[in-house]
Amino acid sequence: MQTITEETTVTLKTKELCQAILDEPSLLVARQSIDRFMADDKAKQQYENLMSKGQALQEKQQRSQPLSAEEIAVFEKERDALMNNPVARGFMDAQEELHHVHKSVTQFVSKTLELGRVPTEADFESEGGCGSGCGCDHNH
Repeated sequence: MQTITEETTVTLKTKELCQAILDEPSLLVARQSIDRFMADDKAKQQYENLMSKGQALQEKQQRSQPLSAEEIAVFEKERDALMNNPVARGFMDAQEELHHVHKSVTQFVSKTLELGRVPTEADFESEGGCGSGCGCDHNH
């Protein structure tokens, strides 16, 4: 079995793909948005607080405990404030963009290995989801 450090055609082409991803203009903008967010302690704290609060509310629901109107209102107010913070909003948009690229690349590679050829658009349309093995728990 070859290790990932050996230079094979696949690893060379994978590196080329990685460089193409890094050079993609929309991903350069996404990376800049993430960097701005990481440098903004206030935005990071606001984001982390909302994520913690959301997780606590979700855990409470999973334990079949009712959520009070006040808890929901506080969460929604904090969520709205976060969404109105351009640095935090840019970070969330960037995360979504990177997730989309990751999903797309994974989808193509998985489908290529499954079919033994480069997939066409029709190969993805027939599934109604992301493809087997993508991990998103969709139903085929």
